[in-house]
Amino acid sequence: MDAVNNTSTSAAEADFLRFRQTRHRYVTSPQGPLALVSTTEIDSERSIDGVPGLWAPIPTGGGVRVTAAAADGIRVDGELIDGTVDIAGSDTVVPSTLAFGGGATGTVYPGVEGHYIVRVWDPANEKAENFDRISAYEFKPEWVLEGTFTPTEKRAIGIEHIKDEGRLRDEVLPGDIDVVIGGESRTLAAFEDEGKLLLVFQDLTTGDETYDVGRFLAVRPRRDGSVELDFNRAYIPPCGFSDWFNCPMPPKQNRFVFPVDAGEKRVLSV
Repeated sequence: MDAVNNTSTSAAEADFLRFRQTRHRYVTSPQGPLALVSTTEIDSERSIDGVPGLWAPIPTGGGVRVTAAAADGIRVDGELIDGTVDIAGSDTVVPSTLAFGGGATGTVYPGVEGHYIVRVWDPANEKAENFDRISAYEFKPEWVLEGTFTPTEKRAIGIEHIKDEGRLRDEVLPGDIDVVIGGESRTLAAFEDEGKLLLVFQDLTTGDETYDVGRFLAVRPRRDGSVELDFNRAYIPPCGFSDWFNCPMPPKQNRFVFPVDAGEKRVLSV
């Protein structure tokens, strides 16, 4: 039995190391969280700090419109812009690509109240170039927990985001996650997030050993309703890498009064 457990733990540790390597590649990628240098809501005709062009909403929606000269070097879907062009947002069937030259790129996302947001990514920015690594706890098999996901009628709860000055945004909860954690049974809230569930939590390491706002954990319920919560894969949210992200705060039921000494800790610079 011990040999089986040791083999299982070794496999889990190897998988954990692959996860850590994947995270490093992601955060340092050209559009990883370290590369984000601005986020601008396009609610009227305006300029964007650090990039050329005049930006405006598309009257019919679906993205933003840019007016630029060829000398500005803006490319949309690979074509150099000399005039006015519409840029399709990420929520359209075929989103546009956007490049500014010098390795900087852009993406267009739907925002609030029907407006779109332009994000500018520059992997050569100072914060990205000074990045060293993400510190993390060693793998701990005791933090691989089994829970139960119970689908419910989808309901929205108001969640505060770090830059919204107390204003609440509705996040959709597709069900409840029941798990024994910290020695007690708890029902946790996880949001819908691009085909998976996102658990946003705080614990007694938050603001001390780990990132000040809290951490994220992606979970995927199995068909039988069981769900694995591997807190070794708890990760720092995007706002821990760039000030231009606006991350959700943990709901009350996900604020633990015990330490979760597993997963990522801090972003370290050279």
